[in-house]
Amino acid sequence: MSYLVLARKWRPRSFGELVGQQHVLRALVNALNSNRVHHAFLFTGTRGVGKTTISRILAKSLNCERGVSAEPCGQCGACQEIDAGRFVDLLEVDAASRTKVDDTREMLDNVQYSPARGRYKIYLIDEVHMLSTHSFNALLKTLEEPPPHVKFLLATTDPQKLPVTVLSRCLQFNLKRLTPALILKRLVEIADAEKIEHEPEALRLVAKAAQGSMRDGLSLLDQAIAFAGNRLSAADMRSMLGTIEQTHVIDLIDALAARDGKRLLAHVAELDERSPDYHGVLADIAATLQRVALMQAVADMPAEEGEDTEALNRFVQLFTPEEVQLNYQIALTGRRDLDLAPDSRNGFEMTMLRMLAFQPARDGAAETPAGSTRPRVAAAPASSSAPSANTRLTQPAPAQSIATQPTSTQPAAKIAMPNPGAVGEDWACIVSQLNLQGGASTLASHCSLLGREGARVRLLLDRAGEQFRRPVIEDKLVQALCAYFGEAVKIDIQLEEEAKVDLDTPARRQQVHAQDQLRAARASIDTDPNVQAMRDIFGATVQPDSVKPN
Repeated sequence: MSYLVLARKWRPRSFGELVGQQHVLRALVNALNSNRVHHAFLFTGTRGVGKTTISRILAKSLNCERGVSAEPCGQCGACQEIDAGRFVDLLEVDAASRTKVDDTREMLDNVQYSPARGRYKIYLIDEVHMLSTHSFNALLKTLEEPPPHVKFLLATTDPQKLPVTVLSRCLQFNLKRLTPALILKRLVEIADAEKIEHEPEALRLVAKAAQGSMRDGLSLLDQAIAFAGNRLSAADMRSMLGTIEQTHVIDLIDALAARDGKRLLAHVAELDERSPDYHGVLADIAATLQRVALMQAVADMPAEEGEDTEALNRFVQLFTPEEVQLNYQIALTGRRDLDLAPDSRNGFEMTMLRMLAFQPARDGAAETPAGSTRPRVAAAPASSSAPSANTRLTQPAPAQSIATQPTSTQPAAKIAMPNPGAVGEDWACIVSQLNLQGGASTLASHCSLLGREGARVRLLLDRAGEQFRRPVIEDKLVQALCAYFGEAVKIDIQLEEEAKVDLDTPARRQQVHAQDQLRAARASIDTDPNVQAMRDIFGATVQPDSVKPN
């Protein structure tokens, strides 16, 4: 007897055996139990998530000799013939190989005849989006008003290609990708039933590689058994899949955090000895950075099974959110461009070096990666030429918007702060001299100065900048203010109780300035003699949204 692959051998034969897709099963079970079954169903979703399987179980439920039920017996002749794929009244059509209108007309010629064996004649059309436009037109009328003994079950991986006229005639169910946890649970059950020894990590790697497809997971399990025999180890699965241990990813990111180019390239050379799939390595790096970004945004983010929580917590402290986002984007771009590189290793090395080269400067000074021969410029001591705090408190500077601040190679003069408790100093002028970047700059631009009381600077934050109020960003703002005042200060940020149009913040000033420029540009266009001539002669009009200030 020929070998039956696991994906076919362990195909679910009832709704109770299905893994996931509970939102679809609930609707179908309720429809079958209440005898309110629509004449046309459309199942959509990516490969291997159960579209054809659900269709066949639904066909059994409708034709079971014991009656229409959500629990077909599986013992009667109709159920067994459907499981074996030889039930005469279940017509499975592969639309990818029968796209012509003549094929559709031939299929519909027998719609009017009663079923020969079962209760309903069921047309299961797989990859229905492959039908031609003429085929869809030939199907429409029958799909809308079929005979009472006919049911249509349509399946597709690309519902966007279906005409709206077809979608409107069907009940549509979108099947979701299965989570790695669900796939892993099913793989463990099947491996135990097949008496295959396995390490937990081995099946976890297979479940992750399935990418949400149960059929892909079972096919990979078949391949793993052929590769490793009756004992599946994590090392064998990594060799088969071309994946690497998580420790290698951690080592690469650790070298990146230390900005140690020599150590980074040494890890790449060590990694290359294992002949990995570099697409997969970059995907693992991106996945790790994504977890770090989540943990930075949500402090109590629950850990996932198998992840190195200690390393992730270390990366949360070593990287700023901006660095994590930048490296994540570089990993995605590098993965996309990997096939264009002279070879995979060169492309991977350049991606990692790009992460190293584009790291934002820390502590306000340009940094050089460790191991580089490029000289580093030492920063001048802050106390050598900086004016004292008392000098800054007695020398006010004129108020200017951020957009109009002068630039100079000379150190900028410090802006006077009010006496303790005073209010009204121009916060925009202070912000312009703090050299803030990223989220810290945005947070500061959405604040207004309430006053300074000793070492405490009181700020009022408008609601538009509330999303940037995070401990990491506030720490950057505090460091910049300490450097500016030449002494340790703390900030007290209060959130405005309700949105105020007149709240004076640098961001509001920039917005008002931009609006003034736009109004001036529109007025200039309206008064332009050439534009007026075009209006008078040709009846032309100016689209307001097309006018942009210089």
